[in-house]
Amino acid sequence: MSRLINKVDFAVILSVKNANPNGDPLNGNRPRENYEGYGEISDVCIKRKIRNRLQDLGQDIFVQSDERRTDGFRSLKDRADGCAELKKAGKDKERYAAIACEKWIDVRSFGQVFAFKKGDEDSSVSVGIRGPVSIHSAVSVLPIEISSMQITKSVNGETGKDPDKKSPDTMGMKHRVEFGVYVFCGSINTQLAAKTGFSGEDSELIRKALITLFENDCSSARPDGSMEVCKLYWWKHNSQSGQYSSAKVHRSLRVEPKAENPKNIADFEISLEILDDLSPEIYDGI
Repeated sequence: MSRLINKVDFAVILSVKNANPNGDPLNGNRPRENYEGYGEISDVCIKRKIRNRLQDLGQDIFVQSDERRTDGFRSLKDRADGCAELKKAGKDKERYAAIACEKWIDVRSFGQVFAFKKGDEDSSVSVGIRGPVSIHSAVSVLPIEISSMQITKSVNGETGKDPDKKSPDTMGMKHRVEFGVYVFCGSINTQLAAKTGFSGEDSELIRKALITLFENDCSSARPDGSMEVCKLYWWKHNSQSGQYSSAKVHRSLRVEPKAENPKNIADFEISLEILDDLSPEIYDGI
Protein backbone atom coordinates (compact mmCIF):
# COMPACT_ATOMS: atom_id res chain seq x y z
CA MET A 1 0.00 0.00 0.00
CA SER A 2 1.17 3.54 -0.78
CA ARG A 3 2.25 5.82 2.05
CA LEU A 4 0.05 8.84 2.71
CA ILE A 5 2.27 11.86 2.00
CA ASN A 6 -0.33 14.62 1.60
CA LYS A 7 -2.34 16.08 4.44
CA VAL A 8 -6.10 15.84 3.92
CA ASP A 9 -8.93 18.00 5.25
CA PHE A 10 -12.57 17.28 4.58
CA ALA A 11 -16.05 18.59 5.30
CA VAL A 12 -19.46 16.94 4.98
CA ILE A 13 -22.83 18.65 4.59
CA LEU A 14 -25.76 16.39 5.44
CA SER A 15 -29.51 16.81 5.72
CA VAL A 16 -31.97 15.32 8.20
CA LYS A 17 -35.71 15.10 7.53
CA ASN A 18 -38.17 13.61 10.01
CA ALA A 19 -35.47 11.56 11.75
CA ASN A 20 -33.51 11.35 14.98
CA PRO A 21 -29.89 11.60 13.82
CA ASN A 22 -28.34 10.95 17.26
CA GLY A 23 -30.44 10.43 20.36
CA ASP A 24 -29.26 11.63 23.76
CA PRO A 25 -29.74 8.82 26.34
CA LEU A 26 -29.54 11.36 29.18
CA ASN A 27 -32.46 13.33 27.72
CA GLY A 28 -35.07 10.70 26.91
CA ASN A 29 -33.32 9.88 23.60
CA ARG A 30 -34.30 13.25 22.16
CA PRO A 31 -32.07 14.43 19.28
CA ARG A 32 -28.91 15.96 20.68
CA GLU A 33 -28.77 19.74 20.85
CA ASN A 34 -26.45 22.24 22.50
CA TYR A 35 -27.45 24.97 24.95
CA GLU A 36 -28.20 27.35 22.06
CA GLY A 37 -30.64 24.93 20.43
CA TYR A 38 -28.39 23.80 17.57
CA GLY A 39 -28.53 20.12 16.74
CA GLU A 40 -25.47 17.93 17.25
CA ILE A 41 -24.29 14.52 16.10
CA SER A 42 -21.39 13.29 18.21
CA ASP A 43 -18.06 12.36 16.65
CA VAL A 44 -18.45 8.91 18.25
CA CYS A 45 -21.73 8.42 16.36
CA ILE A 46 -20.11 9.49 13.07
CA LYS A 47 -17.15 7.15 13.60
CA ARG A 48 -19.56 4.29 14.31
CA LYS A 49 -21.22 4.86 10.94
CA ILE A 50 -17.83 5.05 9.20
CA ARG A 51 -16.78 1.78 10.83
CA ASN A 52 -20.00 0.15 9.64
CA ARG A 53 -19.44 1.34 6.09
CA LEU A 54 -15.81 0.16 6.12
CA GLN A 55 -17.06 -3.20 7.35
CA ASP A 56 -19.55 -3.27 4.45
CA LEU A 57 -16.60 -2.58 2.14
CA GLY A 58 -14.92 -5.77 3.35
CA GLN A 59 -12.47 -4.28 5.85
CA ASP A 60 -11.57 -5.82 9.22
CA ILE A 61 -12.94 -3.72 12.11
CA PHE A 62 -11.88 -3.98 15.76
CA VAL A 63 -14.70 -1.95 17.36
CA GLN A 64 -17.65 -3.85 15.90
CA SER A 65 -21.20 -3.16 17.04
CA ASP A 66 -22.85 -6.21 18.58
CA GLU A 67 -25.44 -6.71 15.83
CA ARG A 68 -22.72 -6.50 13.16
CA ARG A 69 -20.27 -9.00 14.63
CA THR A 70 -18.56 -11.05 11.93
CA ASP A 71 -16.11 -13.04 14.07
CA GLY A 72 -18.23 -14.29 16.99
CA PHE A 73 -16.40 -12.27 19.67
CA ARG A 74 -18.67 -10.49 22.16
CA SER A 75 -16.13 -8.00 23.54
CA LEU A 76 -13.02 -6.06 22.53
CA LYS A 77 -10.93 -8.10 24.96
CA ASP A 78 -12.12 -11.37 23.40
CA ARG A 79 -11.35 -10.02 19.93
CA ALA A 80 -7.86 -8.98 20.96
CA ASP A 81 -7.23 -12.28 22.76
CA GLY A 82 -8.44 -14.13 19.67
CA CYS A 83 -5.64 -12.63 17.58
CA ALA A 84 -2.67 -15.02 17.73
CA GLU A 85 -0.23 -12.36 16.52
CA LEU A 86 -1.13 -10.05 19.41
CA LYS A 87 -0.57 -12.86 21.89
CA LYS A 88 2.92 -13.40 20.52
CA ALA A 89 3.70 -9.68 20.93
CA GLY A 90 3.35 -10.02 24.71
CA LYS A 91 4.52 -6.92 26.59
CA ASP A 92 6.24 -5.39 23.54
CA LYS A 93 4.01 -2.33 23.17
CA GLU A 94 5.44 -1.15 19.84
CA ARG A 95 5.01 -4.56 18.23
CA TYR A 96 1.55 -4.93 19.78
CA ALA A 97 0.48 -1.56 18.30
CA ALA A 98 2.00 -2.36 14.90
CA ILE A 99 0.14 -5.69 14.68
CA ALA A 100 -3.17 -4.13 15.74
CA CYS A 101 -2.81 -1.32 13.20
CA GLU A 102 -1.97 -3.74 10.41
CA LYS A 103 -4.95 -5.98 11.19
CA TRP A 104 -7.76 -3.48 11.79
CA ILE A 105 -8.40 -0.41 9.64
CA ASP A 106 -10.33 1.44 12.36
CA VAL A 107 -7.36 1.10 14.72
CA ARG A 108 -4.90 2.58 12.22
CA SER A 109 -7.49 5.25 11.31
CA PHE A 110 -8.93 6.46 14.62
CA GLY A 111 -6.51 4.93 17.12
CA GLN A 112 -7.46 2.71 20.05
CA VAL A 113 -6.70 2.10 23.71
CA PHE A 114 -5.97 -1.54 24.52
CA ALA A 115 -6.30 -1.80 28.31
CA PHE A 116 -7.20 -5.32 29.40
CA LYS A 117 -6.57 -7.24 32.60
CA LYS A 118 -5.53 -10.86 32.16
CA GLY A 119 -5.56 -12.36 35.63
CA ASP A 120 -2.21 -11.08 36.83
CA GLU A 121 -0.50 -7.73 36.39
CA ASP A 122 2.40 -9.16 34.39
CA SER A 123 0.08 -10.43 31.65
CA SER A 124 -2.12 -7.30 31.48
CA VAL A 125 -2.14 -5.12 28.37
CA SER A 126 -2.02 -1.32 28.28
CA VAL A 127 -1.30 0.08 24.82
CA GLY A 128 -2.48 3.44 23.48
CA ILE A 129 -2.53 4.25 19.76
CA ARG A 130 -3.19 7.71 18.30
CA GLY A 131 -4.91 7.62 14.93
CA PRO A 132 -4.44 10.09 12.05
CA VAL A 133 -8.15 10.58 11.26
CA SER A 134 -9.81 13.16 13.49
CA ILE A 135 -13.48 14.10 13.19
CA HIS A 136 -15.47 16.93 14.73
CA SER A 137 -19.04 16.60 15.95
CA ALA A 138 -21.64 17.64 13.38
CA VAL A 139 -23.56 20.83 14.22
CA SER A 140 -26.71 22.10 12.52
CA VAL A 141 -26.59 25.34 10.55
CA LEU A 142 -29.73 26.59 12.31
CA PRO A 143 -31.38 25.72 15.64
CA ILE A 144 -33.44 22.58 15.21
CA GLU A 145 -37.14 22.01 15.79
CA ILE A 146 -37.89 18.74 17.59
CA SER A 147 -41.33 17.17 17.39
CA SER A 148 -42.47 14.39 19.71
CA MET A 149 -45.23 11.84 19.48
CA GLN A 150 -46.57 9.32 21.97
CA ILE A 151 -46.46 5.67 20.91
CA THR A 152 -48.07 2.56 22.33
CA LYS A 153 -47.51 -1.19 22.18
CA SER A 154 -50.63 -3.00 20.99
CA VAL A 155 -49.51 -6.60 21.62
CA ASN A 156 -48.66 -8.59 24.74
CA GLY A 157 -44.97 -8.87 25.47
CA GLU A 158 -45.59 -11.97 27.59
CA THR A 159 -48.56 -14.22 28.25
CA GLY A 160 -50.11 -13.40 31.61
CA LYS A 161 -52.05 -15.56 34.05
CA ASP A 162 -55.14 -15.02 31.91
CA PRO A 163 -54.08 -15.82 28.32
CA ASP A 164 -57.22 -14.15 26.96
CA LYS A 165 -56.57 -10.87 28.71
CA LYS A 166 -54.56 -8.19 26.95
CA SER A 167 -51.87 -6.48 29.03
CA PRO A 168 -51.99 -2.67 29.43
CA ASP A 169 -50.60 -0.67 26.52
CA THR A 170 -47.03 0.45 27.10
CA MET A 171 -46.65 4.17 26.50
CA GLY A 172 -43.52 5.74 25.09
CA MET A 173 -42.25 8.78 23.21
CA LYS A 174 -40.64 9.12 19.80
CA HIS A 175 -38.71 12.26 18.88
CA ARG A 176 -37.49 13.56 15.53
CA VAL A 177 -35.97 16.58 13.81
CA GLU A 178 -38.43 18.03 11.29
CA PHE A 179 -35.65 19.27 9.00
CA GLY A 180 -32.06 20.27 9.53
CA VAL A 181 -28.78 20.71 7.71
CA TYR A 182 -25.68 19.66 9.62
CA VAL A 183 -21.97 20.17 8.87
CA PHE A 184 -18.97 18.29 10.23
CA CYS A 185 -15.28 18.53 9.41
CA GLY A 186 -12.24 16.32 9.77
CA SER A 187 -8.58 15.89 8.92
CA ILE A 188 -6.00 13.21 8.21
CA ASN A 189 -2.58 13.81 9.75
CA THR A 190 0.36 12.41 7.77
CA GLN A 191 2.75 12.15 10.74
CA LEU A 192 0.34 9.94 12.67
CA ALA A 193 -0.50 8.06 9.46
CA ALA A 194 3.16 7.09 9.16
CA LYS A 195 3.12 5.69 12.70
CA THR A 196 -0.01 3.57 12.25
CA GLY A 197 0.58 2.55 8.64
CA PHE A 198 -2.50 4.41 7.39
CA SER A 199 -2.12 4.50 3.60
CA GLY A 200 -3.34 6.42 0.60
CA GLU A 201 -5.68 3.51 -0.15
CA ASP A 202 -7.07 3.77 3.38
CA SER A 203 -7.84 7.46 2.85
CA GLU A 204 -9.82 6.56 -0.28
CA LEU A 205 -11.83 4.05 1.76
CA ILE A 206 -12.57 6.75 4.33
CA ARG A 207 -13.79 9.01 1.54
CA LYS A 208 -16.05 6.29 0.15
CA ALA A 209 -17.42 5.67 3.63
CA LEU A 210 -18.21 9.37 4.08
CA ILE A 211 -20.02 9.57 0.74
CA THR A 212 -22.17 6.54 1.58
CA LEU A 213 -22.41 7.29 5.31
CA PHE A 214 -26.10 6.41 5.69
CA GLU A 215 -26.28 3.29 3.55
CA ASN A 216 -27.41 0.22 5.55
CA ASP A 217 -28.04 2.56 8.49
CA CYS A 218 -31.83 2.67 8.52
CA SER A 219 -33.84 2.19 11.71
CA SER A 220 -37.17 3.22 13.18
CA ALA A 221 -35.54 6.50 14.22
CA ARG A 222 -33.79 6.95 10.85
CA PRO A 223 -35.91 5.56 7.98
CA ASP A 224 -34.20 5.07 4.63
CA GLY A 225 -33.88 8.39 2.82
CA SER A 226 -34.39 10.52 5.93
CA MET A 227 -30.65 11.29 6.20
CA GLU A 228 -28.51 12.16 3.22
CA VAL A 229 -24.95 13.25 2.48
CA CYS A 230 -25.50 16.32 0.31
CA LYS A 231 -21.89 17.34 -0.30
CA LEU A 232 -18.40 16.17 0.57
CA TYR A 233 -15.42 18.52 0.23
CA TRP A 234 -12.04 16.78 0.13
CA TRP A 235 -8.96 19.01 0.27
CA LYS A 236 -5.69 17.26 -0.54
CA HIS A 237 -2.71 19.43 0.33
CA ASN A 238 0.55 19.35 -1.64
CA SER A 239 2.74 18.58 1.39
CA GLN A 240 2.78 16.59 4.62
CA SER A 241 2.02 19.54 6.88
CA GLY A 242 -0.29 21.26 4.39
CA GLN A 243 -0.33 24.76 2.92
CA TYR A 244 -2.94 25.96 5.43
CA SER A 245 -4.10 25.04 8.89
CA SER A 246 -7.10 22.75 9.15
CA ALA A 247 -9.04 25.52 10.89
CA LYS A 248 -8.53 27.90 7.96
CA VAL A 249 -9.51 25.25 5.43
CA HIS A 250 -12.66 24.33 7.34
CA ARG A 251 -13.60 28.03 7.70
CA SER A 252 -13.44 28.45 3.93
CA LEU A 253 -16.74 26.56 3.65
CA ARG A 254 -19.89 28.48 4.54
CA VAL A 255 -23.47 27.25 4.67
CA GLU A 256 -26.14 29.89 5.22
CA PRO A 257 -29.94 29.88 4.88
CA LYS A 258 -31.50 31.72 1.93
CA ALA A 259 -35.10 31.34 3.13
CA GLU A 260 -36.64 32.37 6.43
CA ASN A 261 -37.94 28.87 7.13
CA PRO A 262 -35.83 26.44 5.05
CA LYS A 263 -37.43 23.09 4.24
CA ASN A 264 -34.76 21.48 2.02
CA ILE A 265 -31.11 21.79 1.09
CA ALA A 266 -31.94 24.07 -1.85
CA ASP A 267 -32.97 26.72 0.69
CA PHE A 268 -29.33 27.05 1.80
CA GLU A 269 -26.51 28.91 0.08
CA ILE A 270 -23.24 26.98 0.05
CA SER A 271 -20.14 29.08 -0.67
CA LEU A 272 -16.44 28.30 -0.69
CA GLU A 273 -13.59 30.76 -0.17
CA ILE A 274 -10.86 30.21 -2.76
CA LEU A 275 -7.50 29.26 -1.23
CA ASP A 276 -4.41 29.61 -3.41
CA ASP A 277 -3.11 26.25 -4.71
CA LEU A 278 -5.72 24.27 -2.76
CA SER A 279 -8.94 23.28 -4.47
CA PRO A 280 -11.15 20.55 -3.07
CA GLU A 281 -12.58 17.57 -4.86
CA ILE A 282 -16.34 17.83 -4.40
CA TYR A 283 -18.92 15.07 -4.23
CA ASP A 284 -22.30 16.59 -4.99
CA GLY A 285 -25.23 14.46 -3.90
CA ILE A 286 -27.84 17.20 -4.38
